[in-house]
Amino acid sequence: MNDKITVIGAGMMGSAIIKSLLKGGYAGKITAVDIAVEKLKDLEQMGVKVSSDNRKSAEDADIVFVIVKPGDVEKVLKEAGNEIKGKLVISVAATVPLKFLSKHAPDAKLVRIMPNLCAMVQASYTAFCCEENVTEKDKEKVKTLLNMMGICDEVDEKYMDAITAVSGSGPGYMSIIIEALAYAGLKVGLPRNIALNAAAQTVMGTGKLVVDLKEDPAKIKDMTTTPGGTTIEAIYQIEQSQIRPAMIRAIEEATKKSQTIREKLNLT
Repeated sequence: MNDKITVIGAGMMGSAIIKSLLKGGYAGKITAVDIAVEKLKDLEQMGVKVSSDNRKSAEDADIVFVIVKPGDVEKVLKEAGNEIKGKLVISVAATVPLKFLSKHAPDAKLVRIMPNLCAMVQASYTAFCCEENVTEKDKEKVKTLLNMMGICDEVDEKYMDAITAVSGSGPGYMSIIIEALAYAGLKVGLPRNIALNAAAQTVMGTGKLVVDLKEDPAKIKDMTTTPGGTTIEAIYQIEQSQIRPAMIRAIEEATKKSQTIREKLNLT
């Protein structure tokens, strides 16, 4: 695959996606577009073309990523309107539905995705949904790109707010868990670097047990737990803290927030 890709909005997430594609060995030309083009020097040094011209960069592309704030999507799509006709346009703008994208780019092949910051290390979970005019061949291209960032699933669009809450914001929650584990390690006497490495690697490794081995989290918990051992004592204390209902409430509220943002910005 060597389609020409333009990424409009090469900030934190845009840069993460570009770097994942480069690490994944993407063979096509990539252009990064941002108003503050001087901030893209690191990408330029990696062989990425940089620009501040949305329209021209979209014109030169086969696939266009739109990675801007939800309130800026309409402006970008209108600006690049003629140049994106018939092209794959992949929106990474949280809360912005396909219906809204289609209203402002009716002739493009539209895909909506929700990755997370783990794309920086090719470990993102990315959900995607497509307009009806996106062909199976187009979907294979999308999957190829998203799998360079981690793993991906096609989902019904009705799940995207929940995906945003669970995995889009997920690195923030997991950072709290890792930080808590590391601080607990400090409390029982571990050196700071050992406590942090142990905590982070354990969270990452547990995730791989679930994803790579298709293991149920409850089974992993049982595999770790022995009668009268250290794990069951720790789990008893954790369950007393009501961490499960707290996490469920957090995800419910984050899902509602995604819906509220869409309504507030009139993204319908």
